Amino acid sequence: MTVSSGSRAALMAVALAACSPTLDWRDVRVDGGALTALFPCRPDRQARAVPVAGSTVRIEMVACAAGGDTFAISFFDVAGPAAVGPALEALRLAMVANIRAGAPSAAPYAPHGATPNPFAGRVEAAGQRPDGSSIRAHAAFFARGLRVYQASVIGAAPLPESVNDFLGGLKLAS
Repeated sequence: MTVSSGSRAALMAVALAACSPTLDWRDVRVDGGALTALFPCRPDRQARAVPVAGSTVRIEMVACAAGGDTFAISFFDVAGPAAVGPALEALRLAMVANIRAGAPSAAPYAPHGATPNPFAGRVEAAGQRPDGSSIRAHAAFFARGLRVYQASVIGAAPLPESVNDFLGGLKLAS
């Protein structure tokens, strides 16, 4: 059997595509330099006004999708120190409600340089998309000063390594 040069080129293209990484990790400055994150793809940025804990805030989001999962970091500033805890709790409750999850598992979480807060933590929850398919969310909630953050990996079954690389790669500037 002979293979034409056109067929060889097509086979080579398929082979090269198979070698390209699904997750192409890169450092991204999320919010002007205070937070750096390790994203598996080139993130897009967007912002919008959203009600959080009784106030309307301008939430900025940096997010991308890779390997069937969405990797995102949202952040916003609150008016004063007393608003940080309620904002962290509101984000956690909204994430759980958005995926119609049962009781999430929770663990302590605070990247180096975060402001200590009892509402900071890491959450894992299983729920459903609007179409009824299963979804799993891994999220971290933390603050630095008056800035509140949510970092999350959401998908049908995010790989533990990807979740740990993303959430473990969050770095607040000293």
